[in-house]
Amino acid sequence: MFSSFSRYRKLPDVVTTDAKGRSLASKALRPLPSVSGTFQHTVADGDRLDHVAFQYYQQPTKWWRINDANPEFLSPQELLGKEPVVTDRFPVTFNGPQPPWAALTRSVTERAGVETVTVVETVQLVPESRTVGTKTVTVQAERFTRAVVVTYNLLSVTADAIRNLITAAGFAVGQPERASRVGQQIIIPQDSVE
Repeated sequence: MFSSFSRYRKLPDVVTTDAKGRSLASKALRPLPSVSGTFQHTVADGDRLDHVAFQYYQQPTKWWRINDANPEFLSPQELLGKEPVVTDRFPVTFNGPQPPWAALTRSVTERAGVETVTVVETVQLVPESRTVGTKTVTVQAERFTRAVVVTYNLLSVTADAIRNLITAAGFAVGQPERASRVGQQIIIPQDSVE
């Protein structure tokens, strides 16, 4: 029933009994094989695992070998950065004494499809000239960089909707930056006869 390229073809048949007492035929679980990569592939925008498999193995159905070699990703889509759950970093600025972080995180978190909201605030010391009396001195001034990092499901909410929620909380919002696999490397294992 399985093709000669299938990773399930050599698994033994098993019979299990369900809660109603019926006997069901199936295949045994396929343990994740120990796979080591000999080289890496840099993910490009538009990559598909079947195309990458064809590029390295001349066989598009061997995409699963690449997926097995990169077990930190739960799905083939995630491996290439095409999962519907994404993480965007929204740079923000706030004119005022204290940003309303609690109100912002509450409104964004309550939106259907949003999984996590994290506020990132970094402080850098930059040299700045100031006049004190008649002298000009250089002091180290604080410069804040702030961002709201949101993990959300693209099937339920858009980046524009999240941006609108952040704006409604009183922040100016810059263009979101997507955490992506593009430009990162994945392991390509050796081809095998298995």
